[in-house]
Amino acid sequence: MNQIDTTERLQKLRNLMKKHDIQAYIIPSEDAHQSEYISDCDKRREFISGFNGSAGLVIVTQGKAGDFACLWTDGRYHLQASKQLDKNWTLMKSGLADVPTKEKWLIDTLPNKAKVAIDPKLISISESEALSKKLSESPKQLQLVTNIKENLVDQVWSDRPAQPNGKLIPLGIEYTGKSINDKLADLRKVFEEKDIDGYILTALDEIAWLFNIRGSDVEYNPVFYSFAAITKTDAVLYTGNGKIPKEIYTHLGSSVRVRPYDVVYEELKEFSNLESIKNLWVSDKCNLALYEALGGSKKTKVVKSPLSLPKAIKNEVELNGFRECNRYDISALVKYFAWLENELCVKNNTELTEFAAAEKLEEFRSKLPKFMGLSFETISSTGPNGAIIHYSPTKEQCNIIDKDQFYLCDSGGQYLNGTTDVTRTVHFGQPSDLEKDCYTRVLKGHIGIDTIIFPKGTTGFQLDVVARKALWQVGLDYLHGTGHGVGHFLNVHEGPQGFGSRPAYNEVALQPGMIVTNEPGFYLDGQFGIRTESMVIIVKKDLPNNFANKDYYGCERITFFPVQTKCIKREIMDQSEIDWVNNYNKECWEKISPLLLDDQLALDWLKRETLAI
Repeated sequence: MNQIDTTERLQKLRNLMKKHDIQAYIIPSEDAHQSEYISDCDKRREFISGFNGSAGLVIVTQGKAGDFACLWTDGRYHLQASKQLDKNWTLMKSGLADVPTKEKWLIDTLPNKAKVAIDPKLISISESEALSKKLSESPKQLQLVTNIKENLVDQVWSDRPAQPNGKLIPLGIEYTGKSINDKLADLRKVFEEKDIDGYILTALDEIAWLFNIRGSDVEYNPVFYSFAAITKTDAVLYTGNGKIPKEIYTHLGSSVRVRPYDVVYEELKEFSNLESIKNLWVSDKCNLALYEALGGSKKTKVVKSPLSLPKAIKNEVELNGFRECNRYDISALVKYFAWLENELCVKNNTELTEFAAAEKLEEFRSKLPKFMGLSFETISSTGPNGAIIHYSPTKEQCNIIDKDQFYLCDSGGQYLNGTTDVTRTVHFGQPSDLEKDCYTRVLKGHIGIDTIIFPKGTTGFQLDVVARKALWQVGLDYLHGTGHGVGHFLNVHEGPQGFGSRPAYNEVALQPGMIVTNEPGFYLDGQFGIRTESMVIIVKKDLPNNFANKDYYGCERITFFPVQTKCIKREIMDQSEIDWVNNYNKECWEKISPLLLDDQLALDWLKRETLAI
């Protein structure tokens, strides 16, 4: 992982800060839609810091209190950031006990009444209000400044890429299970019930889902730059800046008007001034600039998105698409691992790099039905690189795969009928006792989530402990969530549901139709990483009892890649867990082997890997 010398970039930024009388400048990772994954033109935090992980926030200061450049990022990226940040930077490892929040650090570091600035298009309403309150009510009475018109990093970034305007794909009802008009009608029923005049959409995946369109503006995420305004009688999609293909107009029909993306702030300001508009909804993820264009709190109410749950709870057409694309996806993964083992152990090809292996896996996937691309950058990591939780090799920076160390592969695909995400950790040689112990404790957590039965109203926050129990028993843990929602041919990370210790996972109960990953792990810096990840559907369970008429739910697994039994430390597993492994591996053989009849090497590999223990 190469470091970038950020000295000149930081100096130019500080010169602009001085010009605007700004003592601190906050640079978040998100774009104007608060997206987790962003296009190259929005990677301002990466440009200024050199750190290219998907999550993080930067604060740069200048003034009498001293010049600081700090990056906050979570446990997935602590190791990666420590390697990528140059001498100008201080790494703040979020989640560790002695690391201050950005608010506390600003209050402790800056002088009285200092000005802290952020681009209003890059901060949500909820985050802006919380940050402003904490800063202004501190003893130092710091001021949050959000009225600087042009982003300061953009002024420093001379070769910043242009905003993409990629190909749009209309999705038919055979994939979506519900038409645009039916989705609009459902939303308008909510308007009538709540006496709301309209809802302004800002999240790219919500817009793609509502209009049954997929795009290509953000790598691995089939979304497109857009905003939308839906009222009781009108639907306006802001996108394309005049470059919309005819088939998209046909797909949208007469019920949706299309306007250029760049006019949204101006037109919505005029729209909010109409006398007929008295009560609008915006999501709490709406950016501050758009909220202010809508007149702020005068006519606009900030709410949790009314579309997040309808999007997260998949219909039967979507669920069947997930089931189908996961089976095909795993057939490619089996072919890949059979090929990889043959290269490493039979041909003794010791020059196979992590990057070359990842390219081969993509080649296998590219031949599958309805394949549209990868769902994220493949994590192909050998030995110590596996401990870098979101490590991705490049052609220039990668290691040769060592058959005598753990190999962790986290990968997925985008398909017209769904999205996949699967991680397996394998050993091509003989794992050590420590490696087997850690592997087995991760597996025990995975089995715990897979088999848990829980009453209606239970959240993923409440269940997270199940995945960590076996690790906690020996003082081990991992610094990431246990599972996230997955979009339908959409973002591989989808809220609001998930398994994890984040408070947000305690706000929404798990419900039938939700897709969630099950991915406990363990990472030993400098040695290895282990993660076992499958996708599940939350389903209703028919049980002998139904206490308090609550209904009880559980998981339907849809990922069928075998567990590597030679890595299991049998003496720390109980019989029910051994039975689970044998039954699961048998199911993997039954579901995947019919798709491998054209590949004897893969078929033989799967047969061996699914033998009972």
